[in-house]
Amino acid sequence: MSHTAHIRSHRKPRRTAQSALAVRAGVAGGVLSTLAVAGASGSANAAEPVTQTLELPTLTADLAAQIAQSADATQQAAANYQLQAERDAAAAQAAKEAEADLAEAKEKAEAKKKAAEEARKAAAERAARDAERTTLSASASTATTASAPASGSVATVIAFLKAQVGDAYVMGASGPNAWDCSSLVQAAFKQVGVDLPRVSQDQSMSGTDVPLSQVQVGDILYWGGKGSAYHVGVYIGGGQYLDAANPSKGVVIQDLSGYPASGAVRVL
Repeated sequence: MSHTAHIRSHRKPRRTAQSALAVRAGVAGGVLSTLAVAGASGSANAAEPVTQTLELPTLTADLAAQIAQSADATQQAAANYQLQAERDAAAAQAAKEAEADLAEAKEKAEAKKKAAEEARKAAAERAARDAERTTLSASASTATTASAPASGSVATVIAFLKAQVGDAYVMGASGPNAWDCSSLVQAAFKQVGVDLPRVSQDQSMSGTDVPLSQVQVGDILYWGGKGSAYHVGVYIGGGQYLDAANPSKGVVIQDLSGYPASGAVRVL
């Protein structure tokens, strides 16, 4: 027997069935608690991917919204740039058209100015020719034969013809500023009530034939055959005649010596 066996506190307590059961229950409880904690931890760990998976659509939707907003902003910016480009192009076109209109207006103004100047010159020339109208030039009095018939009809014819000197020659024209040979003669005699045919061939057949040695002021001269004449003029005295010569000369006074006539007729 141990020398401490009589001391009560040093004796080992006996395990009863109940205490053993309690120990076992405690151990089991601890195990279960550990398993519960582990299970809870596992459940928590297992739940984390689910939580992340649920949050992912939210993040994706936000990103899509940002992308959509960025695309809208880009599209709006592009539309603004296109609108500005169209405005700039329209402004450039308008400026170009305005410049063209200004150039055209300047051209028209220059044309009007030039036309006005030409009209002024023509009026001055016409006034000068009108001032030259007289009963008859001094040279007309030197006709080779009898004097012109009375009544002043010849003087009127000659005055009209001289007023047209400087006008243009245009085939088929009949005044007031352009003539051909026969229209000028026709217009001159119409001033005194004599109606002549329009063309030179017929005019050479009018009135009375006059020998070239006996022509007087107011007689019609013709070139070519009688009835087939190709040119006419009017004798104004002093060995000269007045006619609408050709496009280069226009209406002029010329010497018979330079271009002798083929014949002459008298209608006054």
